[in-house]
Amino acid sequence: MPTASNGAVSLYYETDDDGVEHRSTSSRPRADDGETVVFLGDVGYGAWQWGWQHAGLTGPFETLVTDLRGAGRSDAPPGPYAVDDFVADVQAVLDDHGARRVHVVGAGLGGMVALELARLSTRPRSLALLGTAPVGADLTLDPLFGALDDPDALESSLAAALSRDFLDAHPDAIEQIVEWRAAEDAPREAWAAQAAAVEAFDVTDRLYEIDTPALVLHGRDDAVWPVEYGRRLAENLPRGEFVGLDGGHLIGVERSRAVNDRLFGFFESA
Repeated sequence: MPTASNGAVSLYYETDDDGVEHRSTSSRPRADDGETVVFLGDVGYGAWQWGWQHAGLTGPFETLVTDLRGAGRSDAPPGPYAVDDFVADVQAVLDDHGARRVHVVGAGLGGMVALELARLSTRPRSLALLGTAPVGADLTLDPLFGALDDPDALESSLAAALSRDFLDAHPDAIEQIVEWRAAEDAPREAWAAQAAAVEAFDVTDRLYEIDTPALVLHGRDDAVWPVEYGRRLAENLPRGEFVGLDGGHLIGVERSRAVNDRLFGFFESA
């Protein structure tokens, strides 16, 4: 599997069918110009979080999933980390892959990275921001963490990420997610280093600089990244559009079909 390097930090990424397990199939025709969609994940979570979107968009688009530093198969250097570190990491991955212009999907922390990438470069042709915010200082992320060696903690912490309706209706999916988390999520020290990047991030006064088309998708019942943050983000982006969906923080998992349809239409028109 391919890796890129940002200095001494090795960064793992996958494209198309390199390794992300499919949760569904897509019958849509592939985009004629080989457009690439890049997925940037949330605090602590491994690449498993994008399985639903990877499956829905692969085919129409080339898809690239990368583990942020600290999680999955990427290196976990000592923290704390900053959003600028992740931006440099993403640039290194895109350089290694040879992708010049990309659609970027970011969740939580990954959405913050996407915003800063778009502010500092012309690489993003569009942004899709799931459950993210323009500032992180007032967020309390601890309920999302689960110790990797404690399946009960991994499962109970999903109560902060998914709605009770989803948890009750999909016990088999929850069991599988717990297994993926144990294998791919960040350990506590790296999780804290990623969370520090969220806490320090504030682009509130610079959103006007980001004129990239941006679709903001947010779960109305998000218990950790409140939906008001998503609305504020969309309202203050020059080309922002807000869509609220029933569900919790991991809206790409919980409402995968609706999210994938929105992403597909947005990228096609961007």
